[in-house]
Amino acid sequence: MSVVPNSEVQLLGQSNAVQTILSDVDCAARSGAKVLITGETGVGKEVVARLIHLRSARAAGRLVTVNCAGLPDSLLESELFGHVRGSFTGAYRDKPGLLEMAPNGTVFLDEVGEMSTRMQVVLLRFLETGEIQRVGADRSHIRVNVRLITATNRDLPKEIAAGNFREDLFFRLNVIRMHIPPLRERIEDVPLLFDHYLDYYCQQHRVARPQVSPGALDALMAYRWPGNIRELRNVAERLALKSSGQVLRPGDLPTEVVKPADRFEAAAAEGAAAAPSTSSPVEDLTGRMLRHGESFWSVVHPLFMARDLTRDDLRRIIEIGLENTNGNYRLLVALYNMPNEDYKRFLGFLRKHNCHLPFQRFRTIASRAQQTRPVAAAG
Repeated sequence: MSVVPNSEVQLLGQSNAVQTILSDVDCAARSGAKVLITGETGVGKEVVARLIHLRSARAAGRLVTVNCAGLPDSLLESELFGHVRGSFTGAYRDKPGLLEMAPNGTVFLDEVGEMSTRMQVVLLRFLETGEIQRVGADRSHIRVNVRLITATNRDLPKEIAAGNFREDLFFRLNVIRMHIPPLRERIEDVPLLFDHYLDYYCQQHRVARPQVSPGALDALMAYRWPGNIRELRNVAERLALKSSGQVLRPGDLPTEVVKPADRFEAAAAEGAAAAPSTSSPVEDLTGRMLRHGESFWSVVHPLFMARDLTRDDLRRIIEIGLENTNGNYRLLVALYNMPNEDYKRFLGFLRKHNCHLPFQRFRTIASRAQQTRPVAAAG
């Protein structure tokens, strides 16, 4: 699945999952009902939203896209609903919102699960009435006719149970539900996607297009792609720039793509498990730090800040490190290949995102193990 960079939109893939998505897109395009698209970051949720719009009766209208995670409440409300002059500092004139600017069109709210509770109430009110009340106004301004498509990488039922998302808003948005599977669940699409992006970036950068060796293709298909299509696209561009037209072999691929089997597969081979297990992104990232000497700041931090990793993922990565250091955070800094002077920065980052784990339980386990260990006689 991809967006062709010349603004043409299409789905790329030959898997059953892509064929199912295409069928669901056609079904959704035949109606004006609200659509909720779910899936991990980077799987192509916006592509699906654009296809639904382009194949619908609203294709002649505008498609307006808003990333709810990238705007604070005040700015998000003003962007969606507009504002009146004098409603806040810098509001020198009345300004229509994006909802007004897409009559008979479609509004796509990406990362709707990141909305604050207050903005959820504002959106719910709009969905119930269809009326626009600009920021700073004391009454509704206009009623608009737009179709709403939303997307999120969060598990909204779990967010509802945790009190982070309104159940009534969820029921309003969840009329047509579409789930986009991650790339690792449709790995047969990797060759087609990689060829597409490699062709495009070689043309864009005016470099010779390399051939992909069978070994390199096998490595690409064996990789789990935690960043999904977005990551694959970046890898294709990187290889287009460095290849100079020669044959791409496994050694030319980024180190995160070509790596030895993870520790869980190794344990299975040694008989520690009954069957080989499929590694998770957490295990892949931890393995890169423990086996390949890559730094936490270059491996984990960028993915977490880009929301490609959840807080639970980050906590598990920290937990694995503390299990290896008996709860010692200073040793963990070294274990994850960070300089010693980054100790305070690292702890501050964990506390800021509520991922700092109590060290006592890890040290308690270590102490008990030491207490049961035989003591050698001094001689």
